Amino acid sequence: MKNYLLITCLALAACSNLPPAIEDPPAVDITYHQVLANIGNYKNAPVRWGGTIIEVENEPSFSAIQVLLYPLGSYGRPDIDEPNQGRFVIKSAEFLDPAVYTKNTSITVAGTLEGDTERTIGKKTLRLPLVAAKHIHLWEEQNYSGYYGGYGYGGFGYPYGGFYGYSPYYWGGYYQPYFFHHHR
Repeated sequence: MKNYLLITCLALAACSNLPPAIEDPPAVDITYHQVLANIGNYKNAPVRWGGTIIEVENEPSFSAIQVLLYPLGSYGRPDIDEPNQGRFVIKSAEFLDPAVYTKNTSITVAGTLEGDTERTIGKKTLRLPLVAAKHIHLWEEQNYSGYYGGYGYGGFGYPYGGFYGYSPYYWGGYYQPYFFHHHR
């Protein structure tokens, strides 16, 4: 039995394809608002931030990705259901193709704070934190349309409509079949 448990644990650990730098936060998790208050105090500090891509800029010696910051959820994935917290820029020595790093794609970066950089947004010039990337992870779009027929969790009565109220075998309150609900 112990061998099966060990094999199961190893198999589950092998399923994680995220680099540990993306999956696990740094020992001291520095927030965006702490950095904005005094970026000089956090220069070269490790950060793990994420959000959605706004735009990619390719310069001769580096690529920069402007990101709309969101808090990170499980495994370091940006939680875009939460309010955004601001903007930051990822700097990478590698060429980052704008056809791959497309607008509104979720992204997480693990790296170090290099300082800040100036960006013009509309007619306003802002100083944004600059993160020198060590690891960048693009997240696949979450699509639930195929999950139990597009209705989310199927629940009682799946595959016949999924939700409790839509099942032909379910007509009432909690777990009461049709007969008990309407023939009292």
